[in-house]
Amino acid sequence: KSTLARALTLIEEPSSGSLKIAGQEVTGASKSERKQLRKDVQMVFQSPYASLNPRQKVGDQLGEPLLINTKLSAAERREKVQAMMAQVGLRPEHYQRYPHMFSGGQRQRIALARAMMLQPKVLVADEPTSALDVSIQAQVLNLFMDLQQEFNTAYVFISHNLSVVRHVADTVLVMYLGRPAEMGPKEEIYNRPLHPYTQALLSATPTIHPDPLKPKIKIVGELPNP
Repeated sequence: KSTLARALTLIEEPSSGSLKIAGQEVTGASKSERKQLRKDVQMVFQSPYASLNPRQKVGDQLGEPLLINTKLSAAERREKVQAMMAQVGLRPEHYQRYPHMFSGGQRQRIALARAMMLQPKVLVADEPTSALDVSIQAQVLNLFMDLQQEFNTAYVFISHNLSVVRHVADTVLVMYLGRPAEMGPKEEIYNRPLHPYTQALLSATPTIHPDPLKPKIKIVGELPNP
């Protein structure tokens, strides 16, 4: 899943197949074309502790995408950064602070704000809440959904937590051993799973009101050796 995320964000070149973003072929694109595509696809990483530069102030980190990709003046960049900070629930005085001065939830808000600075068409989020306390995961997830509606951004949301996936997804892709196993609308996947691996995953997911008559599906045997 993480390899797919790196390919989608053009960090790694696909070794085979075809990759298209908004109908534009990415494989074999020129350097200038890839630069534009990178503006359209941004990423939020799993760890908010490792994805931010500890030596750079938050305001400078949020303004860096604008500095590299636009011709805005310093005052215009600062104005846009402060507007985005307000949208993710950060205060103006946070502009001059360093990442170590924030909680994990606040750092992930900063990472999300940085990813949205260029208003990308696609945002790839690789387990963005798994490193956070359960008490603040819902807040960050709701922020993701609010920004999606605000900017009309498509999300590729990678997660092992099926409850999180059900909360945020419209279409679900289940992967097994690095390959797609099943894909479909959320309600189809959760209510009528077809692939045995999907069925086993959903069977193992804890629920508030478990059905004592519903059998637990066990995966037996050895993992395939490629």
